[in-house]
Amino acid sequence: MSSKKPNFDEGRLNYRHLYYFWMVAKAGSLARAAEQLGLTPQTISAQLSQLEQSIGTSLFDLQGRKLIPTEAGRTALRYADEIFLLGEQLWDSLKSAGSEPMLRLTVGITDVVPKLVAHHLLEPVLHLPERVRLICHEGKFENLLGDLAIHKLDVILADRPVAPGMNLRLYSHPLGESGLSLYATPALAGHYREAFPHSLDGAPFLLPARNAAVRASLDQWFETHGIRPRIIAEVEDSALLDTFGAAGLGIFPAQTPLTADLARRYDAELIGPIDQVRDQFFAISADRRIRHPGIEAILEAGQQRLFLPD
Repeated sequence: MSSKKPNFDEGRLNYRHLYYFWMVAKAGSLARAAEQLGLTPQTISAQLSQLEQSIGTSLFDLQGRKLIPTEAGRTALRYADEIFLLGEQLWDSLKSAGSEPMLRLTVGITDVVPKLVAHHLLEPVLHLPERVRLICHEGKFENLLGDLAIHKLDVILADRPVAPGMNLRLYSHPLGESGLSLYATPALAGHYREAFPHSLDGAPFLLPARNAAVRASLDQWFETHGIRPRIIAEVEDSALLDTFGAAGLGIFPAQTPLTADLARRYDAELIGPIDQVRDQFFAISADRRIRHPGIEAILEAGQQRLFLPD
């Protein structure tokens, strides 16, 4: 074994430089990051140059007027996200050390989970006896699984369980399942409610994107009933799907237990149920046995309040 001592002055990371890089990557430009930091663009540019010189590679490419992270920049950004998230958590812990302890719950919500469903599942967390700080992140299923595996998240709300073949020690806890129904503005609903479901042939539809677990079942239901929907839009974000539906752009599917919420929030009326299509939801955690009171509240909300047996 070599007896040479490591030289820690070589390659030492300057966290101020890394922080400036992180802010520029989030803002997309030197000018915007400088405005947020209260510094001049020249100052930040000089700091970034020193960081790039110290690591020996470029962290940004200039595309038009926007700075886009290079492959090395994307790697640095992933680590910077974790570093400064941990720093924020440390700051919160130190600030609350001398006061009443606060329970922290960081939740990942896949973009296809309806926001109204997420609201019903998360609301009980805010009514726990403990003081709670709830932090929500939305994203793609696979990206959120990676964040959960490295403990950036406590739990994920998803429309599918973890696939058995994935090499991750994660556990899927069923929250429940629901039949779907079709909704639209009062004018559209009145027109297509009569002779349902055959009246839907050729009707304008707003549908979940094909990465949603329920989409294949919807397509099969259309085929079984001989319905050829006129697809106006395929939307990943469930809130945007509801918003388009509220604007009268087409008929959209939603979970049947949300009928009252949809009427109150979007003035959407029920056209008819399609209970043969079932939508499932899961809480995914890194622990087989749930110990976090916030996750316990989510499981109870799904299993005992939101997704009651039909």
